[in-house]
Amino acid sequence: MATKKKQPAPRTKSTPAEAAETESPASVSDVAEAAEAPVSARVIEGAPAVGRAKEERIAIVAGLRTPFAKQASHYMSLSALDLARIVVSELVQKSDLDPKLVELVVYGQVLPSIHAPNIAREIVLGTGITREAQAFSVSRACATGYQSLTSAAEAMLAGQASVAITGGADSSSDVPITVSRKLANVLVEAQKARTLGDKLKLFSKLSPKDLVPVPPAIKEPSTGLTMGESAEKMAREAGITREAQDAFAHRSHSRAAKAWADGIFEHEVMRVLVPPKYDAPVVEDNLVRKDSSVEGYGKLKPAFDRANGTITAGNASPLTDGASALLVMTESRAKALGYTPLGYLKSWAYAALDPNGWMLMGPTHATPIALDRAGLTLKDMSVVDVHEAFAAQVLCNLQAWNSKKYFAEKLGRSDVLGEVDDDKLNVHGGSIALGHPFAATGARQITTVLHELKRRGGGYGLATACAAGGLGATVIVEVE
Repeated sequence: MATKKKQPAPRTKSTPAEAAETESPASVSDVAEAAEAPVSARVIEGAPAVGRAKEERIAIVAGLRTPFAKQASHYMSLSALDLARIVVSELVQKSDLDPKLVELVVYGQVLPSIHAPNIAREIVLGTGITREAQAFSVSRACATGYQSLTSAAEAMLAGQASVAITGGADSSSDVPITVSRKLANVLVEAQKARTLGDKLKLFSKLSPKDLVPVPPAIKEPSTGLTMGESAEKMAREAGITREAQDAFAHRSHSRAAKAWADGIFEHEVMRVLVPPKYDAPVVEDNLVRKDSSVEGYGKLKPAFDRANGTITAGNASPLTDGASALLVMTESRAKALGYTPLGYLKSWAYAALDPNGWMLMGPTHATPIALDRAGLTLKDMSVVDVHEAFAAQVLCNLQAWNSKKYFAEKLGRSDVLGEVDDDKLNVHGGSIALGHPFAATGARQITTVLHELKRRGGGYGLATACAAGGLGATVIVEVE
């Protein structure tokens, strides 16, 4: 978490220069008065025009996540919204932040909830944040956590907010189960029927198969393939072997297990007391294999292509429940409130490609753009975190990063990114070991990168993810 010095007044009408020069602490009444002021009436401190990020950096003050849990385990009784409220409340408390100072919440959820479709607004209403705070929800599949951060950053650079909370939550244990289209139509018509006989007549048209619940679609509407099947296609065409995938999965679990044993995640992961008994705190991810061995992965059967496939439950990310959050401020606001940020948002980029091809190559397409915008190269990165949807997908992207042919044919570029040193890549494991609650992964990656950069004495870090539909996202952060 971020460190916080003695808190000066949250000034509401100063210029960036004045804010930087202010050193005198404020009285408790000054802070309280600013917190009580309506959000709509506040003049955002140091608000630059869009595109002037160099004049006002976006500070990532703190990051936090719940322990991640495999589907139908610790969080079986909790919804994504429950998990989101838990982590946001804890983030605010650990950061010693008056919740009334939060002006914007941008939060994501990939598996939609029919009971709380705007999860961001429900977080505001359920965590003590002032109800005047603006809130909107985002979804960019597995890159949702990135979208929440950069959407908030854009609003802050436009002068619309100076203190924001971003992140995401998903529960694979609480998925939306719907009914068949025919049953849905009958239910709608039955509401209009005047008599019991008319209603029974409508229901008599249904067959038993019309009553079977419909789970969420797992196939891409555009390709008819699941993400696993798309990853199989990539592995086959790129020549990524089963042995290489299993070795990478072993690497992920081994590094994650060591990180937990060494206390690396101590300041990144909270304890969760699960209702209704609150007697068994969840203190760490329950998906990490502490006794991982390469031989063990070789015993697993292919999950998608039963006959000739190479992707198994062992070298792919599991269905997971969890939530994460970031506390984000303009740099001047963070300094005025007495915070020492974890780091700063340097640049970001999104990319899209034809999902009928190698659908999960988004990191390769987005990363060069983010690096160009930052004026940096891959060699300048001290830490690189690639989302591990599948070991095959990570290995395909890393292979392409050093392929002149791929860059020339697919990106129209003569340069390549190059290779990533092993001691910089996913240094504490990744989604294969830690789990992947879709919308929560982005903030999890970014928080880990920032803390690792701190341990290494600062520098630049990169986090990137593929996403369904042929999407990709990359964020570059800086720690001084």
